[in-house]
Amino acid sequence: MKWFWIWWLGLALLGTAGLGFYRQVTLLGELEQAGSTLAAEAAQRADQHDAHLTALSAIAQADKTDSSAFLEVATTILRFYPRIDEIQLVPLQDPAPMAGTQPLEPNLAEAVKAAAEASTGQTALLTTPERPGHYLMVKRSPNSDAARDGLMVAVDAAQLLASDAAFWRNGTAALRLTMPDGHVVYGPAEMPAPQFSRRLGSATQPLLLEASMPVSLSQLLPLDRLAAIILGAGLLAAIGSALLQQRTRTRLAERRAELSDMESRLAHASRVNAMGEMASGMAHELTQPLTAILAQAQAGKHLLARQDNVSLGKVLDDTVGQARRAADILERLRHWSRPQRPVAKPVDLGAAVRSVITLLEGEAAQRAVIVQPHVPAKPISVLADPVELEQVIFNLLRNAFEAVSEQSGARDVRIALSEADGVARLDIADNGPGVPSELVPKLFTPFTTTRPEGTGLGLALSQRLIERAGGEIAYVQQDRGALFRVTLPLAKGGAKA
Repeated sequence: MKWFWIWWLGLALLGTAGLGFYRQVTLLGELEQAGSTLAAEAAQRADQHDAHLTALSAIAQADKTDSSAFLEVATTILRFYPRIDEIQLVPLQDPAPMAGTQPLEPNLAEAVKAAAEASTGQTALLTTPERPGHYLMVKRSPNSDAARDGLMVAVDAAQLLASDAAFWRNGTAALRLTMPDGHVVYGPAEMPAPQFSRRLGSATQPLLLEASMPVSLSQLLPLDRLAAIILGAGLLAAIGSALLQQRTRTRLAERRAELSDMESRLAHASRVNAMGEMASGMAHELTQPLTAILAQAQAGKHLLARQDNVSLGKVLDDTVGQARRAADILERLRHWSRPQRPVAKPVDLGAAVRSVITLLEGEAAQRAVIVQPHVPAKPISVLADPVELEQVIFNLLRNAFEAVSEQSGARDVRIALSEADGVARLDIADNGPGVPSELVPKLFTPFTTTRPEGTGLGLALSQRLIERAGGEIAYVQQDRGALFRVTLPLAKGGAKA
């Protein structure tokens, strides 16, 4: 019963969090979609302003003495485009009269005039206290250094952003339109961090459209959906509690088998580690008989020259003894490192990779190494001994951890498992310093290592275990770091559980 309540609470919390996340993503997705549509509509409207400016400039220049045609067209534009609520034609020479759809304040006329005189051909955007909620588009007419007038169009930002979409009519989202210089034309001057931000796709009016939508708890967790999640969690908890009791006895038996397998694996790993510790001692032992053989061979040459056959025979006997001593040392080393030959069986290579990653999680965290596994969920079955296979993966991952642990910055180890053309391929790569080019030809030779404390036996042993399974292990040269690739033939049967 205890497990029922634990599972029910956990599933209910997980479902509630999932529902809240889903609703948050959904609402923000709706805001993104509605904002994108509104930004596109506003950009299309802004492009129409450029066409209006061009047409008005042409009419103003066609009739230089009478502004009636200009005012007639301007009035028509205001009637059909409500967002444009003012059009002015300001002469750059003072004696000429102004023409506009309404009286123009002197200081605003001077601002339009200054913007037109400073123009190099681009449309200028202005804001002024006299026209709150508007931005002014100013263009010289004609658009050349011989310009005679400044043409001004006032755009109501609220009308520019007017939309019939239901999303904007419910009033939950706040809109803001900002000039390129940062001046707010429409909307609140201070608003929460915008969840939507896009600049209008207009060459002359690159205004920034922003939207923010506060999300309430009732929107995130609707009562009907929340109740369904809680009831569903209770049902799943009841089913899980029943299955747990049924599975307990099976798990106990499986656990005993796993412990037995782990003991065998640790025993083998201990032998390999002990071999590394004794490697330096073996090297010292081999030095003695080899030195003696060299000295006796040189002495034998001198005795042969003097025809001292009696002494020569004794020297040769000593040489044979020293050679046998060296052979015995090597034989001990060979038997020490040889694991028992178990029976190969189909093994899920992906499961072996995940098992080793789990074993090394603590060391990865201690060394601040980020492991990036790319292991497919589908089993990839190879014919091998499970313990030997995990030992090889363990050795390669440990080497990668040690390669990146001394560097500053990111410490990444990537694992990629795939299958193709009847073989499984396992790549283990790191972003460390890589292998020196002079060591690459003898990388899998025993006692070859780049670390002072290394034994140089891990890769040699891994190569022998992989070849025993009918596969290959190789070092792949790359620009950064080291990459070791293991290839194994796929088993004809599936991986055993």
